[in-house]
Amino acid sequence: MQVRLHVKFWLERDGKVLFGEGRQQLLEAVASTGSLAGAARELGMSYRAAWGRIKASEQRLGIKLVEPEKEGHRGMKLTPQARQLMERFQRLQAKIERLCHEEADEQWLRELE
Repeated sequence: MQVRLHVKFWLERDGKVLFGEGRQQLLEAVASTGSLAGAARELGMSYRAAWGRIKASEQRLGIKLVEPEKEGHRGMKLTPQARQLMERFQRLQAKIERLCHEEADEQWLRELE
């Protein structure tokens, strides 16, 4: 059985989540399904919980993350600010994971197997 190193991080202010992997997955699901209801279903969460997380992040970040697909339609899409936030978060996540794997003592990990 192989031992694997996992890294999880998120951004918070005053102890409240601004953005993290869960929000990233939620926004990815909104982008792929075209709706918040579809995203919530895909992630196995309630619509209310999904909407609450998005609204909390929008309020704490001071930017809109989602907007109606078209006026008068029920669909939803990501804002350019959301896409930029997601790209930056992904780049930071990749750097942190790379650094942690570089710093991990591979011999030590093998000894734990």
